[in-house]
Amino acid sequence: MTDDLPPSPALLPAGLRDLLPPDADTEAAAVEALMAAFAAHGYQRVKPPLLEFEDGLLAGTGAAVSEQTFRLMDPDTHRMMGVRADITPQVARIATTRLAGAPRPLRLSYAGQCLRVRGTQLAPERQVAQAGIELIGPDSPAADAEMVLVAAEALSVLGLTRLSFDLTMPPLVERLIDEAGIEPAHRGPLARALDRKDAAAVGTHGGPIAATLKELLLSAGAADGALAALAAATLPPETRALADRLAATVAAIRARAANLKLTVDPVEFRGFRYHTGVCVTVYAPGRHEELGRGGRYLCGGTEPATGLTLFPEAVLRAAPPRAPRPRAYVPAGLDGAGVRAQGFATVAGLEPVPDATAEARRLDCTHLVTAAGLVAVGGE
Repeated sequence: MTDDLPPSPALLPAGLRDLLPPDADTEAAAVEALMAAFAAHGYQRVKPPLLEFEDGLLAGTGAAVSEQTFRLMDPDTHRMMGVRADITPQVARIATTRLAGAPRPLRLSYAGQCLRVRGTQLAPERQVAQAGIELIGPDSPAADAEMVLVAAEALSVLGLTRLSFDLTMPPLVERLIDEAGIEPAHRGPLARALDRKDAAAVGTHGGPIAATLKELLLSAGAADGALAALAAATLPPETRALADRLAATVAAIRARAANLKLTVDPVEFRGFRYHTGVCVTVYAPGRHEELGRGGRYLCGGTEPATGLTLFPEAVLRAAPPRAPRPRAYVPAGLDGAGVRAQGFATVAGLEPVPDATAEARRLDCTHLVTAAGLVAVGGE
């Protein structure tokens, strides 16, 4: 009978996992490379706590991840706390409180772990690493473009140079539906039809804007084609302003990175409900998982802001393999300082061993330090 056996101490809850050598070191190095790229563009790092009081954590933009937030009671204050499911709301809180008087534009960066109540079919992990940037204050195409440009440069550091940035304007469809006066009974089915890219159902529920929505739905793809369809569409003034802003953002990106692959989906509206303008999702060729996502929102409910979050685990799955740091075995009595200066990790022998080469191999070292110098060691 195995039912009475205690569970293995290595068993973890669904969606959680241990990251072992050398993968943990690879991820940490990748995150620091991303953060260094952000810092080079003037983004200053902040470090919010892992958990906060619930009423603060879930205020404003944090309400969008309320259902994904683990909650627990603080034994000290007896107030409910939440474990962050996303870092962006925390950065927004910092910007509107601790850094309310800081000069704008305010550029902040962050990296850390988040915990979510449940994963998805495509992304089952519940503990998710994030590294991102927030640009708070300006509301302009140049600010929206900066998110894409900085992310592209940061990802190139990890060897990801063939990327696709999918630009959307989530408020556009909602504004168009409002201005067209679509009946409430049709709004839900219409939203589902657009989400499924079902042109026939869009025609059924789209009323006076069915033809426009179907044309925009079919135009999704390369930025030029989608923007041409938007330019040709008959749109009410407020919706036209959103379409023009999307086009201006594409132009601002291309002015500085003409070869960057940009796609546009004019009717895509999924994402956090707090997004108020241009949004972006980052993909690598041949991969369906998102490498990052972000967009425009209101920081503290009133101040314009935009941001983009990268997901290091997904980034590393798409990036070229990174060679682990070479390891050198240093027998007892020898000094490894010079080898470390060359970029090696040194593994010091604590006691003399009869065969230093065999010991180096046993400890997964690629090299051996000898009195005469550094020697490469082969496999068994």
